[in-house]
Amino acid sequence: MRIPKRPPRDAIAKYLDALFRHETADLKAWPRQAAFLRDTEDAYRHWDKVRILARAEGLDPEITWGEIVASRSPRLQPVQLHGHGNKPLQYLIPNRLQQELMLIDQQLAGQLTTRDEQPLSVRDKERFIVRALHEEAITSSMLEGAATTRREAKDMLRRQRKPRNRGEQMVLNNYQAIEFARDHLDHSLTPELLLELQTILTRDTLDRPDEVGRFRRRDDVIHVEDRRDNEIIHTPPDAVELPQRLERLCAFANAGNDTRRFIHPVIRASILHFQIGFDHPFCDGNGRTARTLFYWLMLRHGYWLFEYLPISRLIYRAPARYVRAYLYCETDDFDVTYFLMYTAEVIRKAREELQTYIEHKMKQSRDAQHIYRDDSRLNHRQREAIRLITTNPARVLTIAEHQERHQIVNATARTDLLKLAEWGYLTRERIGRRFEFLTGPRLIANPAP
Repeated sequence: MRIPKRPPRDAIAKYLDALFRHETADLKAWPRQAAFLRDTEDAYRHWDKVRILARAEGLDPEITWGEIVASRSPRLQPVQLHGHGNKPLQYLIPNRLQQELMLIDQQLAGQLTTRDEQPLSVRDKERFIVRALHEEAITSSMLEGAATTRREAKDMLRRQRKPRNRGEQMVLNNYQAIEFARDHLDHSLTPELLLELQTILTRDTLDRPDEVGRFRRRDDVIHVEDRRDNEIIHTPPDAVELPQRLERLCAFANAGNDTRRFIHPVIRASILHFQIGFDHPFCDGNGRTARTLFYWLMLRHGYWLFEYLPISRLIYRAPARYVRAYLYCETDDFDVTYFLMYTAEVIRKAREELQTYIEHKMKQSRDAQHIYRDDSRLNHRQREAIRLITTNPARVLTIAEHQERHQIVNATARTDLLKLAEWGYLTRERIGRRFEFLTGPRLIANPAP
């Protein structure tokens, strides 16, 4: 990956010089520059893009950047976390980010509904949570290089079987770490909690098992490399700084109710995410730890609908943008607004995909009812089995479960489910010595009534 160009240090001086000179050529360019600046502010562009786009508009890139810096600098707010050289992280909230924060407040801290504002049932909520947690565990692992397919990973989580390889172990670890975070919402963040989380995430997946459950030491040579060409794109701070950095990190994460200086929870969670990735406190598992802590802090602040948003899936689709958001911050005086804008965009896309997914699944459920409603071959037990599997397509039915639920003999339960498989409502699979029944082709197709 190409490292973004660092902004010129003398851009403000050049801008002020042009401003005071009032040269005719400069004045003619300023109306175009004003429009360019509005677009740049809206997208919060980095110098690496500004220099190219400004030149294409016939503008002086450095003078234009100088005006951008002059506008941003007074609004930047520092936080108690630091980059290299004890440089504090800083941020501002552009209009687009302000709007996204409003939408997150409105839509992700309230009630989960369909587009027609109908609240979902408890059963529907539970299945959407399971789907989201499975998806987050899988894509967070694949983002870190887990060698597995989504289908195999989902199969492992659904069947609760043991992992067959390191990639599946990474997925299982991620799933357990998310569950751990959900179970520790009333705990403050501490270095011990961080270590426990990293232990869960990396157990049985590292070439060097001694790197599990400990912070990196000075003799650990750690760099972040681009997987495509092995170029070093980030060198974390010296390990000797970690105790102080971790103390600040935990204080920042735990200060959510500090009314002396309010920081929006999404801003706080995103900066926490950034700082873990930047500090790289572990030899491995830093990215997964950072994303899990982002979830933990959002849920901790009452944004409970984040349980339904598999953020890592959006990152996985375009990992270069994720890395570039980090590099923009590091190359521009640790202005983490770039990372905040990236995170807000990912949340927006995840929110929209969740709504589309809910509508799709609710339609599937309604359509499935039309499929079996008038089928006179079905008894009440079979209709209940179809209802169970259409309301949770990832569910697995067994003969023993069907027998227990309806208090019938094994032969009757067996006949019920085998007939459903014969008629296409279920798919039968043999696992060892028993049959498992999954959603069948007739329900997957969901033809309109």
